Amino acid sequence: MKLRRLFLLLALPLAAQAQAVTDIQFWHSMTGALGDRVSNLAERFNKSQKDYRVVPVFKGNYDESMAAMIAATRAGNAPDIIQVFEVGTATMMAATDDGSGKKKSVVKPVYEVMAMGGEKFDPKSYVPAVSSYYTDSKGRMLSLPFNSSTPVFYYNKDAFKKAGLDPNKAPKTWDEVGIDAAKLKASGAACAFTTGWQSWVQLENFSAWHNVPFATRGNGFDGMDAKLVFNGPLQVKQIAMLADWHKKGWFTYGGRKNEPEAKFFSGECAMLTSSSAAYGNIAQNAKFAFVVSPLPYRAEVKGAPQNTIIGGASLWVMAGKKPAEYKGIAKFFTFLSRPEIQAEWHQQTGYLPITKAAYELTKKQGFYKTHPGTDVSVLQMTEKTPTANSRGIRLGNFVQIRDVIDEELEAVWSGKKTAKQALDDAVARGNELLRRFQMANR
Repeated sequence: MKLRRLFLLLALPLAAQAQAVTDIQFWHSMTGALGDRVSNLAERFNKSQKDYRVVPVFKGNYDESMAAMIAATRAGNAPDIIQVFEVGTATMMAATDDGSGKKKSVVKPVYEVMAMGGEKFDPKSYVPAVSSYYTDSKGRMLSLPFNSSTPVFYYNKDAFKKAGLDPNKAPKTWDEVGIDAAKLKASGAACAFTTGWQSWVQLENFSAWHNVPFATRGNGFDGMDAKLVFNGPLQVKQIAMLADWHKKGWFTYGGRKNEPEAKFFSGECAMLTSSSAAYGNIAQNAKFAFVVSPLPYRAEVKGAPQNTIIGGASLWVMAGKKPAEYKGIAKFFTFLSRPEIQAEWHQQTGYLPITKAAYELTKKQGFYKTHPGTDVSVLQMTEKTPTANSRGIRLGNFVQIRDVIDEELEAVWSGKKTAKQALDDAVARGNELLRRFQMANR
């Protein structure tokens, strides 16, 4: 009897080890309802199997999360998965081994993770306009697209009716936006037009939408020696127009990021350019009928519109983890890529479906018919083949470059600088930041 009890005691640690669950730390920057949805996705994955447990941890906004990841990596305790915004892509790529063995990688490329985990992984199943942004020169996906968005145009149908405008006719060109803004202002609208994410919408996407370069070297895709060139005649014309509208009271500046979205769904502003991902928040808060329509373009530009580019973030996997962790991450990424999961995420948030199957499923379910305009973001990115000017922007120190652009644009709205002066200064200051990144990553 004593011998049997001894065997049982010796077997307990082995049984506990066999039943051990591998934790996967997932750092993210999603707040509010989006944060709840991330937690829900993790919970559903955890319940779908017994070997792995994804632990989502909110680490502040994208800037704060990336800074925390860098500090944790240096301390040797990096998370397994980190959500990184698209402007951090070049920085993450610079920290990835290119196969030459010349540098130690702090990132484990997604294509390697999926192979290690034995998961079926076909990069061609993902929407090209999204996946190409996170793909290296050899066509290998380095991170998993997660919350991808693109700018769209929103307008308040009730405000349009009050101004005597056709509530079913969206302005297609920027000239038409100006005409509508004047009428909205005359009808008593406190704010006719505002824009969220001013650098991303009014310069980065504006350039791609009109097929003009934001930077040389294919907007940075083709080399770190790229130079900023968003101070061209067309970009200067656009910012000068907005400056004029600001003086006339047609355009209201509401902040650098998504703050202007609240001005729209509160009813203060009648028109808004911002992320497609604002859809869920607007639908939840607006007490009026609104429309989602394509981003306006300048009619004088031949071939316009081209295609918009993505924002949002992707999921990067950190190096130095155990095989069991990589296997769990691979299974989690397969779960996230399932058509029904992606279709649900797309429909609830306004983010783009990252796979073709999710887009087709959403169409089949009739979502676009019952929610007109929610397919605008997808169509804007897929109707034309991207060019070297419109496949995206991949620049080092881009977070800091955006800060510079925001500062210079604010100088325009306040009347301290002309559009040309501000964009020339932004380019000069931004190029200094690019050279620093280039020198640091030789």
